[in-house]
Amino acid sequence: MEKQIFLLNLFSVIFLTGVIWLVQLVQYPHFSQIGAESFPKFHASHSFWIAPVVAPPMIIELITSIFLIIYPLNNEDSKLFWAGLILTLLVWLSTFFLQVPMHEKLSQGFDAEAQKFLVNSNWIRTIAWSLHSFLLIYLVWKNLK
Repeated sequence: MEKQIFLLNLFSVIFLTGVIWLVQLVQYPHFSQIGAESFPKFHASHSFWIAPVVAPPMIIELITSIFLIIYPLNNEDSKLFWAGLILTLLVWLSTFFLQVPMHEKLSQGFDAEAQKFLVNSNWIRTIAWSLHSFLLIYLVWKNLK
């Protein structure tokens, strides 16, 4: 059971890492190029389509990160799984206290300050998911030796 939980965690984290890099480097920076008239419709569409892409794997990541504390893979040091859970919680906190409020502001129309804050604060999630990916890849490498 621990291997299945670990694999679900690994796949969800790596998937989310790829998505967040795309969002960080392509989507958020280009919000400013949409145009004021088209932006509300564009943003509504972005919000509608991004939610089902990221919400299920984020929930899977959170649940499996908790389970890996309780049932660590191959009796690994639980500190590594605690680090993963802390990174996961950092992403959730950043999402709901930093990015969601900026998206709510942008849903009213383009706001350059909100967009800039969104791009800058999103580095928290980009770095956290990247670190979590590296941590899990390290565990795979370590267990394949």
